[in-house]
Amino acid sequence: MEFTTRPELAGTFGMVASTHWLASSAGMAVLERGGNAFDAAVAAGFTLQVVEPHLNGPGGDMPAILYSAERKEAAVLCGQGPAPAAATPERFREVGLEMVPGIGPLACCVPGAVGAWLLMLRDFGSWRLRDVLEFGIGYAEQGFPLVTGIVAAISDVQETFRRDWLESAAIWLPGGRPPEAGRRFQNPMLARTLRRLLQEGEAAGGGREEQIEGARRAWYEGFVTQAIDAYVVDTPLGDLGLEGDRAFLRGEDMATWRATLEPPLAYDFGAWRVYKTGPWGQGPVFLQQLALLDRFDLRAMPPGGPDFIHTVVESAKLAFADREAWYGDPVFVPDRTGELLSRGYNDRRRELVGETASAELRPGSPDGSMPRLPRWQVSKSDLRVRGAGDPTTGARRSPGDTCHLDVVDRWGNLVSATPSGGWLQSSPAIPGLGFCLGTRAQIFTLEPGLPNSLAPGKRPRTTLSPSLAERDDGLRLAFGTPGADRQDQWSLNFFVQLASTAWNLQEAIDAPMWHTDHFPHSFYPHHSRPGTLAVEERVGAAAIAELRRRGHQVEVLPPWSAGRLSAAAHDGGAGLLRAAANPRQMQGYAVGR
Repeated sequence: MEFTTRPELAGTFGMVASTHWLASSAGMAVLERGGNAFDAAVAAGFTLQVVEPHLNGPGGDMPAILYSAERKEAAVLCGQGPAPAAATPERFREVGLEMVPGIGPLACCVPGAVGAWLLMLRDFGSWRLRDVLEFGIGYAEQGFPLVTGIVAAISDVQETFRRDWLESAAIWLPGGRPPEAGRRFQNPMLARTLRRLLQEGEAAGGGREEQIEGARRAWYEGFVTQAIDAYVVDTPLGDLGLEGDRAFLRGEDMATWRATLEPPLAYDFGAWRVYKTGPWGQGPVFLQQLALLDRFDLRAMPPGGPDFIHTVVESAKLAFADREAWYGDPVFVPDRTGELLSRGYNDRRRELVGETASAELRPGSPDGSMPRLPRWQVSKSDLRVRGAGDPTTGARRSPGDTCHLDVVDRWGNLVSATPSGGWLQSSPAIPGLGFCLGTRAQIFTLEPGLPNSLAPGKRPRTTLSPSLAERDDGLRLAFGTPGADRQDQWSLNFFVQLASTAWNLQEAIDAPMWHTDHFPHSFYPHHSRPGTLAVEERVGAAAIAELRRRGHQVEVLPPWSAGRLSAAAHDGGAGLLRAAANPRQMQGYAVGR
């Protein structure tokens, strides 16, 4: 057994792992009081909205993959809201923009996170609304300790808050200055919003499902939507220091949207079957990487060695090139995942993995169709929009723009969820609500005729990518990580090393990580860095030298800096539950017994 920063947890009752210890503890408290994995995930999810507001919020998005022991099946929960009805490429060009900006309400989609958590609770949970909301309400009212990342995010944008985003300043600049890391912080405005959500939910009726539906209506048709609609109508973006007239999101967009459940996409890799979202997310790129790696003998390569890293990275370049060319909301564009995951297609693509690093972006031609890539170019008008939308691009901001949580209970239910968006630093707070809107529409291209081109009612091809896998001996595993385009690299590294070795979950999480920024970034300004390969220093000098010899533009990262993985498993054969969490950034935590 390799040295690990903490033990892999093993027990028989329940496990919760997430990117914040308070969310993990809230979820475990639910399990201890008789709730199931879905109840625990919802409680942890609303807690994350309070304690990690620089990484997610009520105005953001939330996809999840669930396994129901009762139904004996996996399902994808889509909480990725679509573009507003008024959002068209022409409207952006009218204000001189060739890209959807990275910050501000012009880039918002329908906020889907709350609707998705409520759907999970209604259809899979057993607890009442009050019981799962009490944790988030409590931390918003009574306070929580500020992690360093929150303070860094506030500090980065404090001048914008003081000058233009006065509602945000009222929340995040107590006494007119950024708060101190480690201090107890309260968000009473968000607490009032969540408490009113609970009150209106309970006023809808005495039944559990009636109350959950009442809360959904209050959010998407009632006081929350009314506040957002009034803000958008009454606030010229110029008053916020942003380009454009007014944002596009209106009450009708929110009132007509619903979170949905759908079958997952799946791929068999050795003894494993892996489940991901459809191509409205980047999830299939994980499966495409597996399809390319399927014929390589990874077990013969030392994990984390130069042969292993080179093979994985070159396969990633091909899969992500296809993401750029072919992925989009399948309600609007053809779903080509069947061909992209087919054996013949990947046998042809695998031949492109050579002995040296490629500097080209090479999408394939599924069904003989010719690929088109977005022509990302940063214009002067785009640069007038201050800042980028992705927190990973700021000079002081550490990698990781998202949250993740995994839960398993004693009945064998599992949840893998990746909430994100509504970052406190990327859009002004809505008056009276205590949170801001998301900026996920920046992932769209304004170029016409592409799978991910902006259209009203269309979902942006999100980076949010939870994962679920099951082994042929019955073990089921929920896992994932924050990290934008790196999510399906860091989680892929974790999984293929786990599948190719005898490592436990914690060993695979603690192992040195790597990623490439070879392809266009999903977030504004969509830059790419062809041929780059970032590796944690712990891969070793010999591996770094060999990767450079093979033509990779290697950047050496600090030893514990890449990835924020967590995982939870139901190991039926051993009669045990397992969990592990990431030590990087000293924030993630797994708890269980």
